[in-house]
Amino acid sequence: MPNWLNSIKLEGKKVDLVPLEKSHREGLMKAAADGELWNIWYTLIPTEETIDTYLENAFREQENGKSLPFAVVNKADGRIIGTTRYCNIDSANRRLEIGHTWYAKSVQRTGVNTECKYLLLRHAFESLHTIAVEFRTNWFNYRSRNAILRLGAKQDGVLRNHRIDQQGLLRDTVVFSIIQSEWKTVKMSLEFEMSKVRP
Repeated sequence: MPNWLNSIKLEGKKVDLVPLEKSHREGLMKAAADGELWNIWYTLIPTEETIDTYLENAFREQENGKSLPFAVVNKADGRIIGTTRYCNIDSANRRLEIGHTWYAKSVQRTGVNTECKYLLLRHAFESLHTIAVEFRTNWFNYRSRNAILRLGAKQDGVLRNHRIDQQGLLRDTVVFSIIQSEWKTVKMSLEFEMSKVRP
């Protein structure tokens, strides 16, 4: 069985996904400042006050075998434009989630998310032999929900009052997944979509 927590660089045409490091702190803060992403109430984007805790939590999850975080690097200029990770890893049952994903506002709707998800999904299904990849998002994050559906994922359901968020609000979590038998078709769809995006 492959080791799901091996640090790996996933290379695309527009972006590279590189193992997250403490040295990425400044780049992540610049990306988050592009659009002041921390003002989005229904998601958790680090601020200057919370970035160190954010990174510590990511590395702790990795040490505990539950997460593999990446920095998203723009190939054109080497700039960090966001982050994503494999999380809630269940290697015994060959399942994982793709989450904690956010990008600088200037690169949203440019094909970056499609390529990032393609790289993560291809590695999950073709190298790690995952049987299912999950996506979760806040009920009120309509943009994220639509983006997940465009990937080819199917909605599994809604976890009502799933958790209490950082503001003390009760969060309903929408759960989506792509299963192993769907990957071949989803892959073709994503490659078709990426072929239409201008460089």
